[in-house]
Amino acid sequence: MLQGAAAGSGLAGAGLLGFPAIAQSNRPVFTHGVQSGDVTTNSGIIWARADRPSRLLVEVATSDSFASAQRLRGPAAIDGNDFTAKMDLTGLPAGQDIFYRLQWQDLADVNLTSEPIIGRFRTGPGSKRDISFVWTGDTCGQGWGINLDWGGMRCYETMRNNRPDFFIHSGDTIYADNPLEAEKTQPDGTIWKNVMIEEKAKVAETLAEFRGNYKYNLMDENVKRFNAEVPMLAQWDDHEVVNNWYPGEMLISDDRYKVKSASLLASRANKAFLEYMPIRQHPSDRERIYRKIPYGPMLDIFFLDLRSYRGPNSANNQPVRSRDTDFLGPNQLRWLKRELLASKATWKIIASDMPLGLIVRDGETAFENGANGNGPVLGREHDIADLLRFIKHNDIKQTVFFTADVHYTAAHYYDPSKAQFRDFDPFWEFVSGPVHAGSFGPGQMDDTFGPQVVFSKDPAGERNLPPSSELQFFGHVKIDGETEAMTVTLKDLNDKALYTVTLEPASA
Repeated sequence: MLQGAAAGSGLAGAGLLGFPAIAQSNRPVFTHGVQSGDVTTNSGIIWARADRPSRLLVEVATSDSFASAQRLRGPAAIDGNDFTAKMDLTGLPAGQDIFYRLQWQDLADVNLTSEPIIGRFRTGPGSKRDISFVWTGDTCGQGWGINLDWGGMRCYETMRNNRPDFFIHSGDTIYADNPLEAEKTQPDGTIWKNVMIEEKAKVAETLAEFRGNYKYNLMDENVKRFNAEVPMLAQWDDHEVVNNWYPGEMLISDDRYKVKSASLLASRANKAFLEYMPIRQHPSDRERIYRKIPYGPMLDIFFLDLRSYRGPNSANNQPVRSRDTDFLGPNQLRWLKRELLASKATWKIIASDMPLGLIVRDGETAFENGANGNGPVLGREHDIADLLRFIKHNDIKQTVFFTADVHYTAAHYYDPSKAQFRDFDPFWEFVSGPVHAGSFGPGQMDDTFGPQVVFSKDPAGERNLPPSSELQFFGHVKIDGETEAMTVTLKDLNDKALYTVTLEPASA
């Protein structure tokens, strides 16, 4: 039976800066479109934001005619969550297109309601059928914002045209630490013109400024159109807070910040992330981002959080495991092992916000990733080695890693015969992004777990190329409902297939 449960509601910063006033009556309005996310076989989160204190009125149906629609009383959007509201639609039929029609009811005058707005998503299948999804990361970074002359964040429209069942956003959903300027010079000397709002003119420190970064991305028409049709399964990385952050870090030398505590910034950033992402929050740990999304008998997705529980960025060369070498942290690692062991799905996707074998530095002497240079398992690599060993010793098959972070696209095959640490089964890792940010790469590989670069498309060492360079990337995945084979295709902004590989399940 279809049910609805409020997953959060609220309000705080007032309307969206940068938009002209809309001439209409005093009815409430939807300020940033609609979103859905964390879709399972029988549920899905819906999201919206109002311009004032309002209650969400919801109709849910299995056709766009809304025949026999069920009407639900949604949550109130008030100041505590910046006028945002989320609702968990439960008891949905499996493998079904779900249409939702929303209205706001003004809480100051309940006779006033907004114009309706419509969104859709598809629930996970109850039996074996074709599944497709896209993934990427890195939205609105390195000073490249919404340029209306270029067409906005065009890669979102390219992904929408692939008609995926869902979208994995692998992190850097915003760039809270990358302010925008009205104009930015491109390598060819032409000018990139950014749409501007107040909150994007400086680094985010206050809760309102973090919220403003999400509002900015939702101004883009490509993004809004995409969100209304494709459910998002999101995780975070570093730029939702500040580049390369870790708990306890103090930003002493960064003069842009008056707030020096990365932990304080992260707390505000976490609240804004959970307000603006259509994510299903944990019932007892409301700040938790890592979670499992079951999507039918062929697919389970495990979302990691490699930021919130790590030790400090360092030389990352500790020979013995300690709290300073934490990457996932003990609780998250135990959770992941337990859920992988219990999974009956054909494919177990681990959505990681960072690649495993690519070296990502934090300054001259520290590392912010697990990879730390060729050699034996050291530092944060202890967590990765533990996980890979567990997967092998428990005979957990069809485990594949999907990630972003490094601003180019690549396919990596991790081969124990070419590794320093060899107690694991071979596996694939696929990297994609940016969806709308500066392009970088390629990165340097670390041989600890034997990654082999099977394919890479990157700027060949040039740094921060704009979206107009068309080195913007996403990946497309199809799981065949009959054979259960997984086909991964790395694509570019223009939907050109750059590399394709088909992975067969072990049973085949």
